[in-house]
This record gives sequence, C-alpha cells and structure tokens, in this order.
Amino acid sequence: MKDRKKDHISLAFDSQLSKDQLDQRFQYDPLFTPHPGNSMNFNFDLAGKTVHSPFWVSSMTGGTEKAGFINKNLAKACKKYKMGMGLGSCRILLEQPEYFPDFDMRTVLGEDLPLLANIGIAQLEKTIANNTWDDWNGIITKLRADGLIIHVNPLQEWMQPEGDQIKAPPIDTIKKAVDKLDFPIIVKEVGQGMGRQSLESLLELPLEAIDFAANGGTNFTLVELLRSDEIKAEVFSKLAGIGHSAEEMVDYINDITLASKSTIKCKKVIISGGIKHFLDGFYLHQKCQLPSLIGQASTLLKKALLSYDDLDHFLHLQHQGWMLSQNYLTLKPKQ
Repeated sequence: MKDRKKDHISLAFDSQLSKDQLDQRFQYDPLFTPHPGNSMNFNFDLAGKTVHSPFWVSSMTGGTEKAGFINKNLAKACKKYKMGMGLGSCRILLEQPEYFPDFDMRTVLGEDLPLLANIGIAQLEKTIANNTWDDWNGIITKLRADGLIIHVNPLQEWMQPEGDQIKAPPIDTIKKAVDKLDFPIIVKEVGQGMGRQSLESLLELPLEAIDFAANGGTNFTLVELLRSDEIKAEVFSKLAGIGHSAEEMVDYINDITLASKSTIKCKKVIISGGIKHFLDGFYLHQKCQLPSLIGQASTLLKKALLSYDDLDHFLHLQHQGWMLSQNYLTLKPKQ
C-alpha cells in the first residue's frame, strides 16, 4: 500500500493530459457496468463459421521464407482467441507445391474457425483464360479452406518489376469468379483502399465480405516502388499517396447502405488498413452500418515474427481493451 501511494505521488505530475489530448470520438460513462469478465461477448458469422473475436487476421506472408513460422503463430493465436484467418497469396502453391506446409493451417486453427485462401486478380484472369478452375478448387480442398480472398492490386502490379498485366476490368473478372465458384468469396485491396464506385459495385454482388485494406497500413504500391529503380520511384512516388482511409470507406459504406439497403447483396465488411489500436477499431466498428470485423496485418505480423508469446500477449491486451470499450464507451453524436 505504501509503495503504491508513493508511486501515485511521484507520477502524479507526469500523468496529466491537456484538453487537446482528449479523444473526442467517445462518450465515457463509468457508472453503469462492472468490469468485463474474461470472455468476449462477440459473435460474427463468416464463411459458414462463427468467430468470437472482433479481430481478423488480414492476408499476409504469401510465399516468404518465414511464412510457415508466421502462419503457425497466427493460426495458434486465432484458435485461442476464436479469430478468423486469411492466408497470404497462395499463387506459389501452383508453381511450387512443396511450400504447401507453410499454408496448411487447418490442423493448427481447428475445424470451427474460418480459414480463407488468397489469389490475386491477375492470377484469376489467367484462371479464366486457361479454364483452370480445377487448380483453385484443388487448393481450396487441400487446404480445407472455407473460401477464397481475391486481392485487387492494379497499382502494385504496375509498379512491381515482375508484375503481371491486368487485361480486363477487375469487376468483370470478379463477377465471373462469383458465377463459377461454389464457395464464399471476399474481395480486398492491398493497401490503398477503394472509392465509392468500386464499393457500390462490390456491394451489388453476393460476396461474403469486402476487406477494405485502406491506405494507412502497409502500402504495396510504395513497397514495389522501393524495390524499383530510382527514376521509376521518382516518377510514380505520388501514386502511393492515392487512396482512401478506413474511416472514409466506412462513410462510403454507410451512405451506400442508407441509399440502397434493400438491393445490396454483400452485407459484411472487414475494416482494415492502418488499424493498430483497439480504440480505432472499436470506433470504426461502432460507426459502420454493416456488420464488421477489424482486420490487422502488419500489426500482427510484427508480433508473430518475434514469437508466439509476444503475439499472444498483444492479442490478450487488445481483447481486454475491446471489452473495456464495450462496457464504458459510446460514440459521441455528430456535432
């Protein structure tokens, strides 16, 4: 008791915030609930399975030499916290099937949580052109995955030294995949988000969800420019700043939903792109008019690269923070 009081006195003068430092998004009411317990009060159905965490492992680590180590740490954490998991690009499994163990996470994750494979829009174009749907059906079956994530990345492919040419409008390619494939499909960007027209077009399709991958997280256009020659990087560098934030995309989703609620067919979103803190995720989740998960990629990747224990500790604290937010915070009304 004496030590605690001594700490309070010594730290009191360093523990003051100015008005400008207050988070103006939330109303804090401490009177009406006790502390949360140890279990999340959260349920979300995705690809025919139920998750009990608001956090989603957004796709990453496709085809890297550390992919197996990272994916196993992530899958183990997903099982513990009842989270869903999107794998990184599975293209390498077509070209080098010996990498399959790096992606084979069903045994680690368990049968009850959603696991989705991942394909780029350019590879999907080739699948259509060559009528090789059985290749992807085979990968889904072998991985025991619950569906497929299609990542749309025209700027990344253009900047990538070994990038593929996209020959058809991605929305046409996505529509063909929806008609052809019999399992759930999620569509995502890769770090720059999508504008209103793109979101409207996707919401009209019977997709399982739209994953924002907004500008604010890892920007793969910039990643590829950093791998390019100096002149190319100089010429195209400002394109990395093009895109949409997660909050802007939530606003678009809300506007579209309000205007067209009876006609939209995709009714779930994964809010991702630079969301490193549970408060930011909670704010956008509460603000969004469609049911949502909070996707994280690089934030979890950093912890998973260190060790499972680091990842576990981080996710434990994130879930505690979310539960505290549920108990004590509401969004302030618009001024």
